Amino acid sequence: MGMERLSQQVDAYATWKLELIQQINRYSGWLVRNRLNSQNLDETLARCVQVLRDDHITLAFAGEFSRGKTELINALFFADYGQRMLPSQAGRTTMCPTELFYDAKAEAPYIRLLPIESRLDDLNIADLRNDTARWQQITLDYEQPEMMAAALGKVAEIQLVTIDHAISLGFDAEQLDKPSTEGLVEIPAWRHAIINFDHPLLRQGLRILDTPGLNALGSEPELTLSMLPAAQAVLFLLAADTGVTASDLQLWEHHIKPTSDDAEGSLFAILNKIDTLWGDLNGDESVEQSIQRIREVSARHLGIPMTDVLPLSAKQALLGKVRHDTNLLERSQLATLEHLLCDRIVGHRERLLQSRVVNQVISLLASSHSLLGERFVEIKRQHALLENASTGSTLAEQIEKTREEHALYHKRLLNLRTTQRMLQGQAVLLNDALNPARLERHLTDVRSNLAESWTTLGISESIHRFFQSVEHDMLSLYYEGERANKVLLSIYQRHNEENPGHRLDAPRLRVKAQIRALRQLQLKSDRFRRQMKTLFTEQRVLTRRFFATLVKEAVHVHEQACREAKRWNEVALLPLIQFTREHKQLLEANMLELKALTQQALDTQQQKSRLQAYCETMASQLDEANDILRQLRRPAPAQRHAKVVALPGVNFA
Repeated sequence: MGMERLSQQVDAYATWKLELIQQINRYSGWLVRNRLNSQNLDETLARCVQVLRDDHITLAFAGEFSRGKTELINALFFADYGQRMLPSQAGRTTMCPTELFYDAKAEAPYIRLLPIESRLDDLNIADLRNDTARWQQITLDYEQPEMMAAALGKVAEIQLVTIDHAISLGFDAEQLDKPSTEGLVEIPAWRHAIINFDHPLLRQGLRILDTPGLNALGSEPELTLSMLPAAQAVLFLLAADTGVTASDLQLWEHHIKPTSDDAEGSLFAILNKIDTLWGDLNGDESVEQSIQRIREVSARHLGIPMTDVLPLSAKQALLGKVRHDTNLLERSQLATLEHLLCDRIVGHRERLLQSRVVNQVISLLASSHSLLGERFVEIKRQHALLENASTGSTLAEQIEKTREEHALYHKRLLNLRTTQRMLQGQAVLLNDALNPARLERHLTDVRSNLAESWTTLGISESIHRFFQSVEHDMLSLYYEGERANKVLLSIYQRHNEENPGHRLDAPRLRVKAQIRALRQLQLKSDRFRRQMKTLFTEQRVLTRRFFATLVKEAVHVHEQACREAKRWNEVALLPLIQFTREHKQLLEANMLELKALTQQALDTQQQKSRLQAYCETMASQLDEANDILRQLRRPAPAQRHAKVVALPGVNFA
């Protein structure tokens, strides 16, 4: 039942996003029909739609070797095949980071494998992702599960290489297994694996990242610096019979915990293998007490709430599903994890989209709806006057009144154009703060320094100077942004005083998140430096790749800040301009309709009929806007079923 509910929840989440896209497109069409659209507004709505289309949920499974990460993925996603599709036997199985997702553009399912030798090029996985020539691809056949399992089993392949070659690839020799063959060590055959698989959950946008143990995370910096932080949740697996071991804690402190600013928000511990405790002679009650003690101790060691430590048995869950043994499946406690995925993680994503996308669209549409409602009331008033006064004089008076009001809003629109040009000066200062040429100079300097550095100290100092330079630019943007925010706030305050019934909030330029992200990267750099040996010439390759990845992430943060400044510049006056333009254009339509009534040879009854028809048209437009608003304001699926509030744990808001 748990998996069915998870599938239903993710399906409902995907359906909800499609409905939102449909309503936003409907709003765009409504704007066009009412001649209320504009280029900036069209671009804003198009961005909202793109955010919804690109959205997906990534779950990362992390932990030391032999903790059952892959077995848990098998239990969650592959039980219907009646066998283990991903290799999860005892010992080290998944040797390389593995991504599972659904590729709608692919003609057939596949697994792509990136050879470990690609590390010699010092290129990140992101740089190589679209270079298909560098990957080995194997087509998967759903009709032949055994052959498919064999193909997927390649993620467990290893190579025997000399210690020097392993070091040149960035591995720490002390972390590698040494077989009986003299002078050789075992390393993964592949650097990264990508699996395109048609599963209902993956089809709806869920993605899975399976990571190997400490050695892989330590030797592939992109995992710690980019992939894990991008995941909506990291499930950290422990063994119930050991609890948090020294290597578990090292992995958590150095690679998992730093991926999240809020460890309680997206990091969860899975206490796997509780079936190893089932044979206690003192009975089930004693077993349950043991599990609770291990949960409590594990939560304390990791620094997370006990509610975020979930005990289960992935092995017994898989067996229970394959054998259709409901008692075994229930005893495995897999349903607890499936409920967490439903209610905490999917629910969090829903609220995030509501705050970033839905509320913005609702605000714009509510303003359009309010203005149209006002004009509707005015048209109805004019219609009532026609019923009780001499037609010609009444229409002429209404035309003159509408013309005066139109002139007022036309003047306000011109003033806004002037204000917009004034804000361009602020935009220039913002652009100067994050000048691409300045960033390129920082990059040139750090590349040169890294190439010339032959010691840890030299590399560390180079990267420290780079971060100082980028942070200085980001802080300049922040201070210029605060000045720009004050200017914009005064403009909106004037509007709100002139239009007390149509108060608008000034869009604020916010770059604190980017500054925080940059400082987090620098902290990771400092932690990495402290972990290095005093003399580690053999670690030079890994260190350079780590810092190259670090620089790439810093550039990504810088680009995010640039996009935020550009977006702010585009939307700073959008609510004001949209309000004024809509009011002006509605007045124009009103004036044209009234003029048509006076210029055509219509008797009083015909004029009344025409005005009544115009009222009905506006009423229909209002009804449609009302319906769009109603659809946009519908609670997201998790909220609709009132599941989120029922769960203990963190508040994602």
